[in-house]
Order: sequence, then structure tokens, then C-alpha cells
Amino acid sequence: MAVGKNRKLGKKGRQKRRVDPFLKKEWYIIQAPNMFPKRDVGQTLCTRSQGTKIASESLKGRVFEISLADLNATDKPSENDAYRKIRLRCEDVQGNRLLTNFHGMDLTRDKQCSLIKKWQSLIEARCDVKTTDGYTLRMFCIAFTQKRQNQIKKTWYAQAGQIRQIRKKMVDIMTAEASKCDLKELVAKFIPETIGKDIEKDCAGIFPLQNCYVRKVKVLKTPKFDLVKLMELHGEAGRGDVGAKVDRSNPAVEETTVAGSGGRY
Repeated sequence: MAVGKNRKLGKKGRQKRRVDPFLKKEWYIIQAPNMFPKRDVGQTLCTRSQGTKIASESLKGRVFEISLADLNATDKPSENDAYRKIRLRCEDVQGNRLLTNFHGMDLTRDKQCSLIKKWQSLIEARCDVKTTDGYTLRMFCIAFTQKRQNQIKKTWYAQAGQIRQIRKKMVDIMTAEASKCDLKELVAKFIPETIGKDIEKDCAGIFPLQNCYVRKVKVLKTPKFDLVKLMELHGEAGRGDVGAKVDRSNPAVEETTVAGSGGRY
């Protein structure tokens, strides 16, 4: 066969011209809510709007998994927070920015494996809780028994009755902490692990515990979408530059009133 175009081949036999798929895509900035110090945490791709396919509709509901160390880092990530993964869900698109909200939390696999050792009891508990702003969460807690002071025995296993008591305490504390605050305040409790410390303190009378963590959080139900509340989460209130404090004792800034002005001058 001669080299060149085969004239016998019809339109079906000819190969389509390949177009780079990345030419049809756009970059969007992922913006974390203001409960985290670092706001711009990454970028994501999406195909441009074309015909009936709108780019923002395909972006809404997209879930991103980000390390807590990256969310807390202002200059250099801390290794102490690297074991915790935060899930953020895209709620709205504003220009080239994706406004996200908290969607879950988990521990890394290596951290969970490093906690499990011999000669101790592993205690787990879970419960469904509802926050004051209408979010339904499922929280999972994990803890390990600890060696008593001056203990000679090789193992420190808890009895079945003690495990039941500790599990009940875990559920009670998690329910009490979550039901009296909104989602933003609850996430603020997850980051420094205050709930785990409270459980350790309350269960010390039953059996000493160590490495107590809220290991996983799932968002089961969310309230009806409210743009005003989402914009409050992404507002800059309490951040940025604040004006200098005015010294009222300084005569240069002394308040004066003018007759008939109806107030201060």
C-alpha cells in the first residue's frame, strides 16, 4: 500500500484530532472557613462552563481532605498536627474561590497503628449528636488503659464492667460537649483535643487511661443551605489589621461639644 492518505477510507475511518483536555479546564482556589488560621489551602480543577453544563454545579458538593498541619500553618507546618485529617466540603462558588465548610475528621493510619500495643485494653465508643445550629454528627472515640503507679503486674487490662462504665462516660461527655455549641465551636474543641482530655480526667477513678482521642467525625445531616451563615464563616471579622488604641488622656483627642450641634464635635 502506498504511503499517504487512503482515499478509500470514509469519514468514519479517519482519526479525530486530539485536543489537550486541560485546555478546557479552569483552576479554582479552595478557601477554608475562618476557624482555621490558613485560609487558602490549595487549588482544584474543573471543566469550563459549556452549554447546559455549568462549572459551579459540578464543584458544589466536592470534598477535599487536608492535613490539620497545613490548615494551622502560617509559615511552617507543625508535625504535632500532621496526624489529623480534616474534610472540607464545597458549599458555594464565588468567582474563582470555593467556599467550604467542615465535613468530617479522621486520624491517619500510621497514627492509629502506633497507638495499638500489647498488654493493654482498647476501648471504643460512638454516638450521634446534634449541634445547636442543626448539624447531626457521628463521633467515634478511642482510648487505651494505662499502667497504674507502682504497678508490678505485667499487663493492665480493664475488666468488662469497667469497660462498660468508661464507654458510658465517653458517650455522655461527647453528647454533652456537642449538644451545647454550634459546629464552629465544636471544631475548635476537636483541634486541641479538649474532649479527649476531659474523658481521661473523668475516667481516672474507674481505670487510668492514655491516648484518648476523638478519632473520627462524620457529618450525617446538614441544615438547609444558608448563604448568610456561610459568609459569616468566611468573613474576615476578628482578623487582619486593627486600629491603634486611642489615648483619651491626650489633650489632642479630647472630646469637645459645640452648642447646638446635638452631639460631639
